[in-house]
Amino acid sequence: MTNYMKFLKKMIITFTILIAAIAIGTYLFMQGKEFGELPSGKRLERILKSPHYKNGKFQNLNPTPQLAEGTSMTQVLFNFFFSKVENAVPKKKLHFTKTDLKNLKPNENIYVWMGHSSYFLQIDGKKILVDPVFSGSVSPLKITNKAFGGTDIYTANDIPELDYLVITHDHWDHLDYETVTKIRSKVKQVITGLGTGAHLESWDYEPSKIIELDWFESSDLGNGFKINAEPARHFSGRGFKRDQAIWASFVLETPNSKIYIGGDSGYDNHFKKIGEKYGKLDLAILETGQYNAAWKYIHMLPGEQLQAMKDLNAQRMIAVHNSKFKLALHSWYEPMGKLHELNTEKLRVITPKIGEKVFWQDDEKIYPKWWEEYK
Repeated sequence: MTNYMKFLKKMIITFTILIAAIAIGTYLFMQGKEFGELPSGKRLERILKSPHYKNGKFQNLNPTPQLAEGTSMTQVLFNFFFSKVENAVPKKKLHFTKTDLKNLKPNENIYVWMGHSSYFLQIDGKKILVDPVFSGSVSPLKITNKAFGGTDIYTANDIPELDYLVITHDHWDHLDYETVTKIRSKVKQVITGLGTGAHLESWDYEPSKIIELDWFESSDLGNGFKINAEPARHFSGRGFKRDQAIWASFVLETPNSKIYIGGDSGYDNHFKKIGEKYGKLDLAILETGQYNAAWKYIHMLPGEQLQAMKDLNAQRMIAVHNSKFKLALHSWYEPMGKLHELNTEKLRVITPKIGEKVFWQDDEKIYPKWWEEYK
């Protein structure tokens, strides 16, 4: 055997061992508790009966490619990791003051944003927390996708006893293992989409405390409160196997209000149908950020939030899904700026600071463009 053949053989063996080591390492890493569990048992039986679960996974109502036509995952990944985006992250630390959630007046109807898609509602005496992420990262590798400096101001210790924890879907930037396990003892009930309960049960949430809903299902919560699960246009999954838990939006009906909890969604005709179903909505909380033409079917592009607001017959809209993590190829402040720029009809759009106590029913309050201070 020539020296070249010996060298080639060694290289092939080395490469094979390296690939095997990476595969084994990845497999072992993904056995971590933070990845949760796939549905099984009675939960899986219920999923298999869902009209929205077809060909081994949940499906959107309309055809929804993960990537737009003419776009490849290789191209997307290359652009994400190697394209230079001006002001993708703030140049300096952001400064916010957090509202004390444990000492609110019981009769206050308020909203507090915690950055990205995490927020707190006190409405008609009930305390509700939506998609909390307080771990400082939205990735299984905590050294990546870290929160912008100054934005991660809330911790589990700041959270009061909760009537409801709402989880819209199981993506890492909406369902955070560290956060939901730390607040577990404070949560009376969890409201989430069908399938996501498997993760929560694996993290020691009691099954009796979990309300899982398929699209178009409802749960009477008592005392004039009702939660309705409605469609979104998105996907789910914490590992390689996707779409085993449904992604949802919710309409929360209280004794005095109707609030739309949007989760993540691309624009589609479901907004119009929801608006027709419920009539006037008092508030819609809609994603505004982390968009790109390459994934336009699963996240709304600038301006589509305003159309969705009108479709929903919402009197007010609060913008979320921005200003805390870099998950797209736009400047960190662009979503808020474009939202105001495109709001030519002067719809009631609320853009508070992180941590600010928002009396969202006060339509006279003017919210300054706080992000412009940090450009």
